[in-house]
Amino acid sequence: MYEPSHLRTFLAVAQTLSFTQAARRLGLRQSTVSQHVRRLEDATGRALFTRDTHSVELTEDGEAMLGFARRILDVHEQATAFFTGTRLRGRLRFGASEDFVLTRLPEILEGFRHDHPEVDLELTVELSGTLHEQLAAGKLDLVLAKRRPEDPRGELVWHDRLVWIGAERLRLDADRPVPLIVFPPPGITRALALEALERQGRAWRIVCTSGSLNGLIAAARAGLGVMAHSRGLIPPGLVRIPDRAGLPELGRVDFVLVHGRGRTSAQGTADALAAAILAGGDRLHRRPAPGPARRTGPREAREVREARDADEG
Repeated sequence: MYEPSHLRTFLAVAQTLSFTQAARRLGLRQSTVSQHVRRLEDATGRALFTRDTHSVELTEDGEAMLGFARRILDVHEQATAFFTGTRLRGRLRFGASEDFVLTRLPEILEGFRHDHPEVDLELTVELSGTLHEQLAAGKLDLVLAKRRPEDPRGELVWHDRLVWIGAERLRLDADRPVPLIVFPPPGITRALALEALERQGRAWRIVCTSGSLNGLIAAARAGLGVMAHSRGLIPPGLVRIPDRAGLPELGRVDFVLVHGRGRTSAQGTADALAAAILAGGDRLHRRPAPGPARRTGPREAREVREARDADEG
């Protein structure tokens, strides 16, 4: 009933909220992307997106389709791998930025490890700027991170807007320097925040520097100051600083997947992990569901993920 190619196109549009960006990701014409979405909507009998000349948004039925599409494609890929007899092996050095510490990226990695048990996955969690440097130096095979504004490289996972966040009780004094909570250099968010304040001519002072996102969150929850952060990844216990505070606009940020330069022995495994991240990219906007920690085997873990996805749908 549902063509895998149509489901892949649907996921690409859902994650980028752009028919143009989805077309670029998939290497298709924009008219083809529109046709795939229209055919999927015809097959479901429901509108999956609301769209006009300025924006694209998922409908309630579109949100429900996210979980179904992921599971259908997952089973399709497992069947394809089983009957073609292909098994990925080898070492894969993957870097993910600190932004994803509190998201559901671990679930995506767990699913990848279950599907490809003979791949030795080495995970590095660092600042986006540091990961790009390590990738350029040949120390990583694949990176999921923010993209520098001047860097065109990378496969878009999603667009987001940077906003100022802090503790709900925090009050800023317009006559005093803005208290900043930042990553150390070469943090991309840090650079964008400082540039925005400099353009506005607003005085600032750094009250906390940490290479750990959890460290920054702790400082922000304590009311020490404000931090620039992705709007879609605001941690619990923190809120967006209201516009009346007069802080400058921070602009948009791209989260991308970037492969190492040249063909390497890890190319096949890197491609497979990139495909898994793109297929489940909407999970990166969501925190893991709360609940008691417990050990699970691969099959049980997959059943838990599927049940959680169905509940969200």
